[in-house]
Order: sequence, then C-alpha cells, then structure tokens
Amino acid sequence: MTNDSNASEATQGPLRRIVGAILGIAHTRLELLGIELAEEKDRLLTALFVGLAAMLFAMMALIAFTFLIAATFWDTYRWQSLTILCLVYLLLAVLCALRARHRLLGSPLMFQATLGELEKDREMFRS
Repeated sequence: MTNDSNASEATQGPLRRIVGAILGIAHTRLELLGIELAEEKDRLLTALFVGLAAMLFAMMALIAFTFLIAATFWDTYRWQSLTILCLVYLLLAVLCALRARHRLLGSPLMFQATLGELEKDREMFRS
C-alpha cells in the first residue's frame, strides 16, 4: 500500500509542476495582453483627440480662407473662385481619405508581442 501511494505522489509531483508552469506562463501572457490592450487604447484615444482638435482648427482656417478668397474676387470672379476652392477642398479630402485607408490597411498586427511570446512557448513545448 505504501508503494502505491509513493508511486502516485512521485508521478503527481512532476505533473503538478508542469501544470503549475503552464498556468504561470498563461498568466504572464494574459498580463502582457492586458498591458498591450491598455497601451493601444491610450494611443488610439490620444490620436483621436489630437486629430479632432486638428480638424477643428483646420476647418476654422479653411472657412476664413474661403471668405477671404470670396471677398477678394466677389466683384469679378465670384463663382469661378468658389468653384476652384470647392474642387481644391474635394481633392484634399480624397487624398486624406486615401491616406487614412492606407494607414489602416498597413498597420501592424495588434498584440504582436503577445503572439510572439505564445509562439515561443509553443515551440518550447514541441521540443
């Protein structure tokens, strides 16, 4: 009877350590994922607010510029000047939209560090 209990304790010891190590690795990876998620959230919120402020000031400048051009050419070329300004604004809007699309499609994978660490862990367990 004592031999059976000693044998079961001997097999449970390494198994318990392996399970503990796996749980420790999983815990570390989840902490890394949480940190990366918080950093990504802060980065996106900062970019959003700065971008909104930039858009607000750019719109104010464009409105003032449009009034300046319209007032300058009001007597002679009012419709032509406003048409050219509208076309320039439309071209700039399209260029900005294309750049934003390019940045979104070309952005790096989220949680890249976590995925890299999980791949290292998987390779370690395969060996």
